[in-house]
Parts: sequence; C-alpha cells; structure tokens
Amino acid sequence: MIDLTIVPDALNRTVELAKERNIIIPTLKQQRDPSLIPEKIVDRLKTVGLWDLDPLNLFRITWHNEPKEIGGGYTGVNYIEFPQALTGVKARIVAVVGKYFPTGAHKVGAAFGCLVPRLVTGQFDPSKQKAVWPSTGNYCRGGAYDSALLGCESIAILPSEMSRERFEWLQKVAGQIIKTPGSESNVKEIFDKCWELRNSGEDLVIFNQFDELGNYLWHHEVTGPAMLDVLNKIMKPGNKVRGLVSATGSGGTIASGDFLKKQFCECKIVASEALQCPTLLNNGFGAHRIEGIGDKHIPWIHNSKNTDFVVAMDDNVPMNLIRLFNEPAGRRLLKEKGISDDMISKLDLIGISGASNLASAIKFAKYNELTKNDIVVTVLTDSMDMYQSRLTELTNECGSFSDTDAQVVYSRDLLGLNIDNMEELTYYGKKRIHNLKYYTWVEQQGKAYEEIQEQWYNDAYWTSIIDNTEKIDELIEEFNKKTGLLEKL
Repeated sequence: MIDLTIVPDALNRTVELAKERNIIIPTLKQQRDPSLIPEKIVDRLKTVGLWDLDPLNLFRITWHNEPKEIGGGYTGVNYIEFPQALTGVKARIVAVVGKYFPTGAHKVGAAFGCLVPRLVTGQFDPSKQKAVWPSTGNYCRGGAYDSALLGCESIAILPSEMSRERFEWLQKVAGQIIKTPGSESNVKEIFDKCWELRNSGEDLVIFNQFDELGNYLWHHEVTGPAMLDVLNKIMKPGNKVRGLVSATGSGGTIASGDFLKKQFCECKIVASEALQCPTLLNNGFGAHRIEGIGDKHIPWIHNSKNTDFVVAMDDNVPMNLIRLFNEPAGRRLLKEKGISDDMISKLDLIGISGASNLASAIKFAKYNELTKNDIVVTVLTDSMDMYQSRLTELTNECGSFSDTDAQVVYSRDLLGLNIDNMEELTYYGKKRIHNLKYYTWVEQQGKAYEEIQEQWYNDAYWTSIIDNTEKIDELIEEFNKKTGLLEKL
C-alpha cells in the first residue's frame, strides 16, 4: 500500500531545499480543480511557458490548462469529440487531450503522483538521493521534468528504439539517460536495469510506474474526474456512458475507468494492447510500434478484476492513421468526406497510442452495436509533437502518402474496422489476466504472494489506495506551510 510514514530529518532537509528553490507543491484537489489554486500563482503563470523548467509549472499538472504555449491560465478540460464521418459509428467517441500538460503528455501527472508523497513524508531525500524513472517513453520524461521542478536529480531509463524526439528532449532535462535494448515491448530489460542500479550501492529511489500505486491514485483522482467534467458538459438527455478505452500501458490511466464505473453503472473498461504483443488477449509476446504502452507483462497496478474487454490492435492501423491525419493527401480526403476544417486542424493532437485508442473505441462501439445515445471515452496521451520523425521514417520506408493511400486507409483502418481480436472478459478471463502478474511480480520482482491474492479477493485493496488522497493533500499543505512560501506570495 502507499506508505505515508514520516522521516523527519529527510523531510526537514527537503523543506529547506524547497525554500531555496521557491518550490510550492499543488494538492491533488487543486490539480483536479484549478479554481482552488491561489490567484497569485495564477497571475505569475501568465509569464511562464508551458514547458519551462519553472516550479510554478507544478500547478500546470492538470487537464484544465488553456491550450497556449506561454502564459496560459485554466479553462475547461481539453477534449475532442470525433464525428461519425471519421469513426464510421453512431456512438459518440470523446477523447481527453494530453498535449497541454508540461512535456506534452499526461504522464507528468502520474510521475507527480509517485514522487510527491515520498517528498512530503521525507521518504525521498533530494539532498542525497537520485530519482530513477524506468519507462517506455513519456513517464520517464514526466519524471525527469517533475524532478527538475522539485529540485531532484534524475535518471531516465527507456528503450533505445523509442522516437528521436524523446531522447532529444531528455538530454536537456534528465541528469542521466540510460538506453536499454529493444523497443516499447522490452519492459523486462528495463526491470533488469533497475535491479542492476539497486545493487550498485548508489543511493537511489526507483519510481517504477508499473508498480507505483501513486500512479493508479493520480489517474483515479485527477484523470477520472477530468473525464467526468467533459461528460457533464456534453451529455444530453438519454445519453449513457458505455465505455472507457485505454491502452493498458503501466496500468495507471486505465484506473480512470475505475472512477467512471462508480459514476455510470453501464460503463465498461476496455484495455487495448498491440496485436503484435497480445499479452492480455492470449498470453502472447512480441514487438510492435505503438510507442509507450509497455508489454509482455501485466502491470502490478492494473486492476484486472475490473476490466471488461480486451482489444488487440494491429500496429499497422495507428501507423497508417497518423499518416492519414497529418499528410496533405489524408487531410484533403477527410475534407472531401465532410469533416470540418476545425476537426482536421486538431488531428495532430493524436499521437500513435491515441490513434490506437481511437481505433479500439471504434471496435468496441461496433462490437456492442452502440447507438447515437451511447458515449465512449478515451485518451490522447500525447500528440504528434513526439512523432514527426516517425512520419519521415514511414515516407522513407513506404513512399509518399498518395491520394490512393489515403482512400485505402480511410476505408480500411477507420470505416472498415471490425470486431476481430477482441475478448469480452468473463470472471475467469479476468482471473487469467490477473494470474499473469505472478510470474513477473512475485517470481521476478519480489512482490508478496499474499498481496497478489489481496488484489484479486479483496476489493478493499483498491479502494484503500484512494483512501490516501486526503491524507496526501494534508501532507502537501503541511509541507507548504513549513516552507512559508505561500504566505510570502
């Protein structure tokens, strides 16, 4: 569980460091509802860029940022509702947009949820220790960024085959970058590197997104309510929320489905993965190109007992869709199909995993024969800012994206999606997925057998994580009082 034991000496040193660096930490309730943020902080943000390495940007770790590069305030949650001409289904498919977080991806919030409880308890001492961020992409970027804002030295670990843009950005922010073999599928190699670092004798704290319960908590308490805000805005009489679709990734984002299920009894949780690495679908393995979603294991923090569907997405689909959405021929065709210029201009908000989530939502809508009164929610974790090099690579490999290519992709990979490679999970289907945790986490990573049993047989295991929310906010408020910086604003 989340340990909130206070370590006084380290906490005192962290308070002093925060005083020196003008670090004020937002609460989870402020990230959920920025109207609670002090006006003096909002005023100061008017001169700060969205990605600046400024501690004030801790207050931009929220879904409510105004979509501006510099000086933005807070608006409603950024989202896109996709038209039927794009999806081919009557159901309303809505996606929250991650681009307008600092770093351009929502994983900066997950990293916050892992690091800050350790800081405000003194369990992590930035005056002596380094924060290690193992990841398949955006999480280590978020961790390195949060570390920089919070005065912590950082080590980012990610596979060597991730996009060039990730490495170029990390070189400016992370204290150290470690490249592990392979692609986003090679999570085991990342875990092995973590054990190597643990045994090195260096004073480190490893924030492994796949087993850090703060990751689950942050998405349940911040991402889930952000989705609810959007739904409260767009729902019409007679509408039903029928599903939350998310790549399993680290098991964090999909926790927003646990939140939505408590609000809408009809809501199903849909876990998406790559067909080329179908771990949830049929215990499979392999390599694929849907960057950042992690594979070949079930994350410790994935509440598989509360997951209702699995969709395995052929990685050719999102790779083709990012070309359709961004190449001139694709955009011309979409306009011919009646899609508005405004919608077309927003399609670069969809990264590779976002395109996969959208396609998975379409498949889910078709499987369940959803109607115009049904809403499916999904997530655009990042944008094409992270993948321009992939478009260049695809052109080099496949040639220019022609008008014919655009027509084929639109007909086959949007309108032509079908219900293959899906499973509606029974009780034992869910248990099969949960049981896969044993081999990674108990046998390899040293988790307790008793705890894996608790995850399955005791629903209070998951609710007790959320029960820490108020206490964490109290500790953050006490930390800020000790620094005295809020009073000095």
